Amino acid sequence: MSQMYGKEKDTERDADPTDPGFIAFFSKLPSKSPDSGTLRLFHRTSGDAFYAAYGPDALFVAQHVYHTNSVIKYLGAGGRSAGLPSVSLKTSVAHILLRDALTTKQLRVEIWVPETGQGKKCVKFRLDKEASPGNLQAVEDLLFVNSDFVSSPIVMAIKIATAPVSESSSQAKLKSVGVAFADTTSRELGVSDFIDNDLFSNLESLVIQLSVKEAIIPTGTASGTTDRDIDLNKLKAVLDRCGVVVSERKPSEFTVKSLNHDLPRLLESPASSASSVDASATIPQLALSTAPSALSALILYLSLLNDPTNHGMYKIRTHDLSQYMKLDASALRALNLVEASNKMASNQNTTLFGVLNKCKTAQGARLLGTWLKQPLVNLHEIHERQNLVQIFAEDTDTRRTLQDEYLKAMPDLHRICKRFLKSVATLEDVVRVYQVVLKLTGMIESLSQTQVDEEDSSALLNERYLKDIKECETNLEKYGEMVEQTLDLKELDNHNYVIKPDYDPRLQELAQKLTEVRDGLDKEHRRAGEDLDVELDKKLHLENNQVYGYCFRLTKNDAKNLPKRYIELGTNKGGVFFTNPRLKQHAEDFKELSTTYARTQSGLVKEVIQIAATYVTVLETLNNIVAHLDVILSFAHVSVNGQYVKPLVEQKGSSSLILKEARHPCLEMQDGIDFIPNDVEMIKDKTEFQIITGPNMGGKSTYIRQVGVIVLMAQIGCFVPCTSAQLPVFDSILCRVGAGDSQLKGVSTFMAEMLETATILRSATSDSLVIIDELGRGTSTYDGFGLAWAISEHIASQIHAFCLFATHFHELTSLDQQIPHVKNLHVVAHVTETHKTSRDQDIALLYKVEPGVSDQSFGIHVAELANFPEDVIKLARKNARELEDFTEAENPDKIFSPDVIEDGISTMKMFFQTWSSSRRQDDDEDIDMEDDASAQDQLAILKKHVSDLQPLIQGNQWLQSIITTL
Repeated sequence: MSQMYGKEKDTERDADPTDPGFIAFFSKLPSKSPDSGTLRLFHRTSGDAFYAAYGPDALFVAQHVYHTNSVIKYLGAGGRSAGLPSVSLKTSVAHILLRDALTTKQLRVEIWVPETGQGKKCVKFRLDKEASPGNLQAVEDLLFVNSDFVSSPIVMAIKIATAPVSESSSQAKLKSVGVAFADTTSRELGVSDFIDNDLFSNLESLVIQLSVKEAIIPTGTASGTTDRDIDLNKLKAVLDRCGVVVSERKPSEFTVKSLNHDLPRLLESPASSASSVDASATIPQLALSTAPSALSALILYLSLLNDPTNHGMYKIRTHDLSQYMKLDASALRALNLVEASNKMASNQNTTLFGVLNKCKTAQGARLLGTWLKQPLVNLHEIHERQNLVQIFAEDTDTRRTLQDEYLKAMPDLHRICKRFLKSVATLEDVVRVYQVVLKLTGMIESLSQTQVDEEDSSALLNERYLKDIKECETNLEKYGEMVEQTLDLKELDNHNYVIKPDYDPRLQELAQKLTEVRDGLDKEHRRAGEDLDVELDKKLHLENNQVYGYCFRLTKNDAKNLPKRYIELGTNKGGVFFTNPRLKQHAEDFKELSTTYARTQSGLVKEVIQIAATYVTVLETLNNIVAHLDVILSFAHVSVNGQYVKPLVEQKGSSSLILKEARHPCLEMQDGIDFIPNDVEMIKDKTEFQIITGPNMGGKSTYIRQVGVIVLMAQIGCFVPCTSAQLPVFDSILCRVGAGDSQLKGVSTFMAEMLETATILRSATSDSLVIIDELGRGTSTYDGFGLAWAISEHIASQIHAFCLFATHFHELTSLDQQIPHVKNLHVVAHVTETHKTSRDQDIALLYKVEPGVSDQSFGIHVAELANFPEDVIKLARKNARELEDFTEAENPDKIFSPDVIEDGISTMKMFFQTWSSSRRQDDDEDIDMEDDASAQDQLAILKKHVSDLQPLIQGNQWLQSIITTL
C-alpha cells in the first residue's frame, strides 16, 4: 500500500496538462519570456503540489536549473517539432529558482494558479502573484523565510522636469529630477528633489547610495525623438549601467491625483490622522516640486493601499543627496565594494564587503552593505564611528564576548517584526524574541565593563548603546513575563513550541485526557509484547505512523506467524504494520484529542502572537542598535587582525592626503601574495595631480585603486591598512577604470569610457578624488593621447581635484612642465641582461612606486612572462624598434604638446643667439690664432654655452628627442 502511495505521487507530478484546452489558453497569454525580463511559472496545487514552466520558460528552466534539455516534455500534436515545451519542478526547487531569478538574474516573476473548481486536468489559470527585483512583497514570506541575508530591495520612481529658469539659465542642459523610493521591508518611503545635468550624474550617485533594484519611469513616445524621450533614453542608460531593472508605466500615473488623501493613510501618526485638506501642511514632502508625482506612481505600482496591514505603518523622509559621499557605478566596480569585478564570488576576500564582513547577525551584514555605499561626509559622525571602533579594538575580551556569546545568537529581528505585522508569525518567532530578551542583561553587563581610557569614550558608549539597550530591556520585561506564563518552555529542548496546559482550563483538561490515552497506548504495547512473546522496543515497536496513526510494527521475519486477532495494516521494507481493536480505539481517541487540543491551542496562540506584535516598535529599535554594534565590532575585529590604523580625517578642503605604507585590503588577503606597501603623498597645489607610468602588471592599477578604497574605508569610520594615514573628507570618488565593453547594448569600449569620463568632468569638484586608469586606449594612439592630455589638463588646471592618473602614454608626463602641481611617479621594474636564452632581457617587477618617469612600458617583457613563442617575441622587438625609430624620425612633434615644443624652440633660439654673438665678438677682436687653436677655442665656447643651458635642455623632452635624432 505504501508503494502504491508513492507511485501515485509520481504519477500526479507527471500529469502535465495535455488537454488542447490548456495549450489554447497558454497561447492566448501575453507574450513574456526570461529573455524579455519575465519568468512565468504555473503552480499546480492538486495532489502533490508542484510547479511547471511552459514555452520559453521551460527552456530557461532546463538550461539554468537542470542544465540539460532531456527534462523537457513536448505537449500536444507535433511532439518535439511543434509541441509546447514543458518542465516540472519540485516546490523546493521552484523556490530556489524564484529566489535566484529575483535577486541574481534581476527578472520579474509571475506565479499562476488554477482557477477555482479546476481539477488536476486544469486548463485555466489565473495570475496569483507578481514580483520584481524591487518589489518582493507578494513572495517574501514564500521565498525568504529562512534566508536572513537577503538585502532590502529598493524600488524607485523617477520623474524628470524642466529645471527652473533661475537654475537653468547658466546651463540649458540642467534637469529637475524628482524621485520617490520605498523599502517595503522596513516600511519606509523617501523622496528627493534635485537639479541634475544631462548625464544624470546626481541620480546615478543616488541610485548607488540606496542600492536601488528597480526603477519606475514614464513611457516615451513611439518616435523617441522629442527632448523628453531623449532624456528618458539617457536615463535608461544610466540605470542600466547601475544594474537596475527598468519598469515603464503610463505618464498619467505620474500625477499627484489623490496623493493628499492616500499618503496620510499609509503614514504613522500624527501624519496619518491629518485630513486631506491639511495633508500638505503636515507632510512637508508634499511641498516638493517634482517628487510627489513620482511618489504617486510608486504607491500605485506597489499597491500599498490595497494591503490593510500597511495602513498607518509607513514612515517618510527626505533624502539629502549631499549627506553622503557620491559614488558612480564605475567606482562601485573599480573599488570592488560589494561585487568583485571578475565575479569570483567564491572568495569572499575579493570584495571590500567580504573583507570587512565579520558581522554575526543578518541585520549587521545588511547595514555594512549600506554603509559601504553611503560613506559619510560629516566629520563629527566619522570621528564618532572611529572612536567606537577604537574602544572595541583596544578591549579584545569585551569584543569577543559580545560577538560570540550574544550577537552570534541574535536572530533577524527585522524580519520577525514583519512576520508579526503580517500575522504570519508562529510561536517559534515568539520564542526567538524571548531568547533575545534573556540575552539583554548579559549584553548590558559586558558593555558596562568595557575598558575605556577617557571619559568621553565612556559617555559615547553609553549614549550610542547602553542607554538605548537598557530602555529596550525595560520595555521588554512584560514580554518575557508573558512568554513564561503562556509557553511550555520545557518543551523547547524537543523543538516543540506549545502553550502551557495549565495556562487555560480547557487545555489542562485535554492535556490530562491525552496523558491517560498515552498511558493506555503504553499499556497495550506491554500487553501485546507479552502476548506475542517479543521484546519491547527492540522488536515490537509502537509507532505514530503518518498513514495509520498509532500502530505496532514488527520485521517481516518476526511477523510471519502473526495471530489472526491482530489486524494487518500494510507492509514495506521497514516491516509489517498491524493493530488490534483496543490499540485502534486508543489511537482514534489520541487523534481526536490531539486535533481538539491543537484547535483549542491555536486560538490561544493567536492571542499570544497578537500580544507579541505590540512590541514591534521596541524590537525595531533594538534591531537597529544590534546592527550598528555588530558593524562596529566587525570593523574592530578586522582592524586588529589586519593591523589597520586609525586615520586622521580632517575637514573637507584640507590640503593633504598622506598614507604611509598603504596596502590594498582585498589584494593582501589573497593566498600566496606578499603585498608590497607604498607611500602616497598628495598635497593640495603641490602634488594633487599624479601621473603614474610603468610596466604592465607592475602595480599601477592596484596603487591607484587602493587609495580610493582607503579613502572610502576612512569615511565609513573604519581603520585603514596603513602604518599612518592623514586625509581630508572627500565629497565624491569618481573612477574611470578598465575597458568595459557593452557591445550587446550597443555601447563600444571607447564610448563606455568616454561616457564615464564625461561624468567625471561634469561631477568632480576640488574636493573630489578622481581615479583614472589607462584612458584613451579604446581609440587610435594619437587620438587617445590627445584626449588623455586634454582631460588631464582640464582636471589639473580647472577642477583642481585630487587625481591619480595611470597611463601608458609616457608623453603625458610632460604635463608637469606646464602645471606645477602635477607630479610624475612610476612603478619600478628591474631589467637585467640574460644569456640563458636568445631573448634579450629579464624583467623583475618590484611593485614599488617612486618619483619620476618610466622610460618604457615593458609590454614585450610581459609577453615573455606569458610564455609567448620565442620567434614572436623576436619579431615584436624588431617591429617595435623600427616603429619607434620611424615615429621619432618622421614625427617628433606629434607626441609632444605645442607648449613643450614652443619652449624647446625658444631654448634653441637662445642657444644660437648666444653662440652667434660670442663668435661675432671674437671676430671683432681679430685674434690671430692657428686654425687648430681656433677650432679648440670654438669647441670650448660651444661646450660652455651648452653647459649653461643644460637645465633647460634636460627639462624639455622634445629638445632631447631632437638632439638624440641628430
